[in-house]
Amino acid sequence: MPTITPNYLEMKARDLPASKAFYERAFGFAFTDYGPDYAAVEGGPVQIGIAAGAEPVAPMPTLESDDLEASLAQVKTAKGEIVKGIFPYPGGRRFECLDPAGNRLAVYQPD
Repeated sequence: MPTITPNYLEMKARDLPASKAFYERAFGFAFTDYGPDYAAVEGGPVQIGIAAGAEPVAPMPTLESDDLEASLAQVKTAKGEIVKGIFPYPGGRRFECLDPAGNRLAVYQPD
């Protein structure tokens, strides 16, 4: 069984610069930009990413796995709905799924 650890929260922002400015001013967060459409607060026990866009509206918990393919199989076995199969992104690969309540989650494996 793979080891899976929650350590990332991803949110969407219709106006990424405005969202970054809010978090910088309100909480003192420092962002690392990953292109024009993504920024992350890194270095803490739970990191936060903000992606440009409107979907999904709710924050998306992101879980780190040491074996992404095994984690995908485990989610399928648990009757999770896969909404995005494994795909590359800056820093690794991931997939996205829905839990029984419809909450969207991402599971990733870093490079």
